[in-house]
Amino acid sequence: MLKSEISQKIKSKAIELGFLSCGISKSEFLEEEAPRLEAWLRDLFNGKMSYMENHFDKRLNPSLLVDKAKSVISVLYNYYPSKDLFKDSSFKISKYAYGEDYHFVIQDKLNVLLDYIREIAGNIHGKCFTDSAPVLDKAWAKKSGLGWIGKNGNLLTQKVGSFYFIGEIILDLDLEYDHPADDHCGTCTACIDACPTQAIIKPYVVDGSRCISYLTIELKDEFLSKEFQTNMDGWIFGCDVCQDVCPWNRFSSAHNEHRFNPDVLLSQTEFDKIQIDQFEKLFGKSAIKRTGFKGLKRNIQFLDLTKK
Repeated sequence: MLKSEISQKIKSKAIELGFLSCGISKSEFLEEEAPRLEAWLRDLFNGKMSYMENHFDKRLNPSLLVDKAKSVISVLYNYYPSKDLFKDSSFKISKYAYGEDYHFVIQDKLNVLLDYIREIAGNIHGKCFTDSAPVLDKAWAKKSGLGWIGKNGNLLTQKVGSFYFIGEIILDLDLEYDHPADDHCGTCTACIDACPTQAIIKPYVVDGSRCISYLTIELKDEFLSKEFQTNMDGWIFGCDVCQDVCPWNRFSSAHNEHRFNPDVLLSQTEFDKIQIDQFEKLFGKSAIKRTGFKGLKRNIQFLDLTKK
């Protein structure tokens, strides 16, 4: 079977599995991203995410993750909900965390896709990734033609927006490669203007240590800095502001993944009173567990402080 035929079958199967789109790029060292990542780390924009300093070479060279890697298959999976559950609420949770942890959902589908590739291409070696290893997923999605990296640091796609997860399969199979998409941000600065904490310090550069998603999820300090006391915008887990204001997200449509639908919706009073056993029971399979019980309580208490 020709590599062009195999490539098309892979893309067709990805759509059949529910992915928004699928693109393929050549596995090679990410020369353009190397100096950007180095500068970002040097400027300490990773905050206390020390793990971002680890595996620098692996983030840039997929052959260090999969021996003799030849191709990177990138996929997008929609998580945009049919309703913004916290639009009129005094506190907010990022849309990607409404239902089951996306790692489980995407990994399951990627495994099916990888099994299919083995069926049609023979004995190949490959691994699936979804924000679970030192992989620069947005860079690979860009190289695969699935979108461009916007001024807010997110992958953006015409007619789709940015409310989707990115996954990859890195494998030792030579395939037909796609071309990178053009940048369509133009002169728009909506995301920069709207960011509550001014985390987007200039177009295409995000100070992660100021991002509300970092502050409410990744940062494990016992207290949040008073610097952010008046501009957390009600968020207790994650933040969607730069995506909500992006003009391209007017094309977002509701997902069809039942596993992303919320099993339970708590009021702010219930969140305030939640205990650790309830937290583990309710959010054991949710992305919200990443912040931990103490982290969630800290975020709620900090939000309460902003109202005083």
